[in-house]
Amino acid sequence: MFYLLTGKCITVIIQLNRITQLIQFEFMKGEFIMISFEEFIIEEGIPIYLQVVRHVKRGIVSGSIQNGDEVPSRRVLSALLGVNPNTIQKAYRMLEDEGLMESHSGAKSCMALDDAHIAAVCREMLDSDAKNVVTAMKQMGLSKEEALALIENYWED
Repeated sequence: MFYLLTGKCITVIIQLNRITQLIQFEFMKGEFIMISFEEFIIEEGIPIYLQVVRHVKRGIVSGSIQNGDEVPSRRVLSALLGVNPNTIQKAYRMLEDEGLMESHSGAKSCMALDDAHIAAVCREMLDSDAKNVVTAMKQMGLSKEEALALIENYWED
């Protein structure tokens, strides 16, 4: 574990397998102010930049990523994940294009979330997950009635 003191913040760097967690604490509030990639696991068969975007969007939906949260720099995140910096650049560009993140030259990148953006991300993630579940059920040979019955069973639990 390494500690780096900068201004009013302390950066804690913890090595976890190939992935390193980078967290900043604000001394006065004791709050996390940087997005964590602690639970990020690279999956085979899915482009890494899309996995980074999905990780951030899941954080937005869960509420663990808030408006104004700082995003790790492209170089830091690429080093932490062991990927090419251009991969992270592509992910961040997608987040910027969707209006979820703001970046300025020489300044920190931060999340730029309002209620409309959060609602849009929630809807997108829900649509994607529902489509994946329906596709899996069809591939398993379930009829629409069987699928709905299965959903009803889990809905009541």
